[in-house]
Amino acid sequence: MYRYDEYDHALVQARVAQFRDQVARRLSGELSEEEFLPLRLQNGLYLQKHAYMLRVAIPYGTLSSQQLRTLARIADQFDRGYGHFTTRQNIQFNWIQLDQVADILQLLADNEMHAIQTSGNCVRNITTEAYAGVAADELIDPRPLAEILRQWSTVNPEFLFLPRKFKIAISSSEQDRAAVRAHDIGLYLYPSEQGEPLLRVMVGGGLGRTPILNQTLREDLPWQHLLTYVEAVLRVYNRHGRRDNKYKARIKILVKALGIEAFASEVEREWEQIREGAAELTLAELERVSADFAPPEYQPLSAIDPEYGAWLARDEAFASWVQTNTRAHKVSGYAAVTVSTKPGAATPPGDLTAQQMHSLADLADLYGYGEIRVTHEQNLVLPDIRKSDLYTLWRSLQDVGLATPNIGLLTDLIACPGGDYCNLATTRSLPVAGAIQTRFDDLDFLHDLGPLSLNISGCVNACGHHHIGNIGILGLDKNGEEYFQVTIGGDQGKNSALGRVIGRAFKADEVPDAIERLLSVYLKFRELDETFVQTVGRLGLAPFKEGVYAESRAAEVSA
Repeated sequence: MYRYDEYDHALVQARVAQFRDQVARRLSGELSEEEFLPLRLQNGLYLQKHAYMLRVAIPYGTLSSQQLRTLARIADQFDRGYGHFTTRQNIQFNWIQLDQVADILQLLADNEMHAIQTSGNCVRNITTEAYAGVAADELIDPRPLAEILRQWSTVNPEFLFLPRKFKIAISSSEQDRAAVRAHDIGLYLYPSEQGEPLLRVMVGGGLGRTPILNQTLREDLPWQHLLTYVEAVLRVYNRHGRRDNKYKARIKILVKALGIEAFASEVEREWEQIREGAAELTLAELERVSADFAPPEYQPLSAIDPEYGAWLARDEAFASWVQTNTRAHKVSGYAAVTVSTKPGAATPPGDLTAQQMHSLADLADLYGYGEIRVTHEQNLVLPDIRKSDLYTLWRSLQDVGLATPNIGLLTDLIACPGGDYCNLATTRSLPVAGAIQTRFDDLDFLHDLGPLSLNISGCVNACGHHHIGNIGILGLDKNGEEYFQVTIGGDQGKNSALGRVIGRAFKADEVPDAIERLLSVYLKFRELDETFVQTVGRLGLAPFKEGVYAESRAAEVSA
């Protein structure tokens, strides 16, 4: 994995010293809160309902075991013993004291981490899928290009004050597991017939109050032009994006207003002026960065392990966990393990305690190569586990409450922190998430349902990605009362789709019943091996709407 070079070290250390002075001036009253606001946002510090929240960057979702231990130390020493992993593969600490922030940033810097550009109108954390480099269906490892984008975009003065925040994702697998279509710029990396890396550049995606999937801007872009082409897109956006209305300031609004053809023409004209400049990538630079992502020294292992097979046959609970929580690895005898952060209603999705972080770091060292990944579904991944070690790893995860076998199932839901923490939220999403997890805690039933994503957002900003959940739930405020709107048919990946509203919104205590009625319709009408989203696509909204609201009306009449 990537290690800081001298420039990285110098940059983050200088930023810590700078922000320590800014905090001191705020605490002394020399800076007002209004003056301090842009300074703290540049360092990932938000002021929420109860305290400051610090968002720490985890570039493309990759952590070393030592870095995870550092996050655990921050949770213990500066927060309330836990951290919250986000849909942008970062981590948030929700109970931070302002006079301790500089010490936290120093601790991060000493362990090659930072909070730069995790907020503000700039290029945010570059993301890719959590299985990059190990997925069996991967075409090209996207991490070197993700790192090059990170280096280029970090404190790039031209793009620190964009009209709005800007998100970039890159993927290179048969299945897109990075929600590329929902980003301002989505990049899909694939080989030419000669084996040279090429890029499909997609632009104008985003969720929030105006959900839009991005559109293809250019096919077959040679990898050497990655930075110059992204720069051309950002220049056009920076020049023409709206600054008079933050709700219409995202690039998706500009692309929609101009049309993809006109926007593409603007980008091409801009690109022609800079494509041969210093930002054109060289093979030497790609090789330099790629060296940090060289695979570990895997052991030569057989694809068949008798002891592993015996445990699968002997222990049904272990076999269930393997089925849901492991993924095929490109190296024989290994598997990638996904660790669920969603054991049930007692733990908010994405939350891990400091002790769990320490334990997971230890397990990454003991059974893997000291590396942990964060998924945009708020789970964690141990990417390189020998199949012969899976059983003992599973038992160890059980000991720390991290062995829930529900990855990809209904209770592996995404939820933002909502009104319990966030100033922007209009509803409390976590109690609704907990109620759903409590209602559907039968693993046999979950497996019968099959793959099904359920995403919850506490407001229209859509941090829970509800638009691309197979079932999406959006919290709404109606005259001071919380209601929740339900959408179905959303999906991520190469077949991305935005969910459609089924009808009137529900009160919080009505949501589990509404979800149960939706699932009843699915189970009644699904065809062999058909997933929930496939059934919705085949039948449309009508039978689901009828099933949900007819039963609801009948219940009201009988009451």
